[in-house]
Amino acid sequence: MQRDTIGIEEMDRPDCDPVLLERTYAQFPLVNRCVAGWRSVYLKLVRPVLPRNRTATILDIGCGGGDIALALLRWAQADGYSVKVTGIDPDPRAHDFAIRAVAVAGLGPGELELRRAMSAELVAEKQVFDVVISNHVLHHLDPMQLAGILADSQLLAGSLAIHSDINRRRSALLFFGLATAPLAGSSLIRRDGLLSIRRSYTTEELAALLPRGWHAHAAGLYRNLAIWHAPQRTGQ
Repeated sequence: MQRDTIGIEEMDRPDCDPVLLERTYAQFPLVNRCVAGWRSVYLKLVRPVLPRNRTATILDIGCGGGDIALALLRWAQADGYSVKVTGIDPDPRAHDFAIRAVAVAGLGPGELELRRAMSAELVAEKQVFDVVISNHVLHHLDPMQLAGILADSQLLAGSLAIHSDINRRRSALLFFGLATAPLAGSSLIRRDGLLSIRRSYTTEELAALLPRGWHAHAAGLYRNLAIWHAPQRTGQ
């Protein structure tokens, strides 16, 4: 199946239906719990690099409705870590929804910060986080944007960067289409999700695009991880 490089997801359009967009953000937590696999990524990759002797920091690039950022915060806290998570998204609609969603989560001050920003802005601020992640962002980007976010991630990540996305397969279209049929018409989940699959990379395609120091990992049948580990400093 050839990759779709032309299609534009409805939620990326500035004039998309605001009611359907709100419902889509509201359905993200359920869909991500079912298909994104972040619990496993947290246990296998994120948790092992979090520091115990200070507050750990995590950055979620393109955080959307904020559900992944909130999940990472809660998992790390449940494991006894002091942690601060920052979620950034340049889309004002996503930012506004995330602010409202997090407001009802009962968080303490400073635990989760949400900003309407792009990764380059944080690089300009010389910020550094222990772990940098994104979910379902890479397939939205053109080649120059993809190279930019990977370069920014290396500057922002003190220990680890992980970008998780879909592994494009025909069977993914079939299974996702069937599973989300009840949501058709109620939100953009099904329509945009099917296009997301077609726009995503195979593991081999992703590996060919990654710069030196990164590697592509197939996490199950339908997930790709682009992973970068910060080089060990001399004397450590």
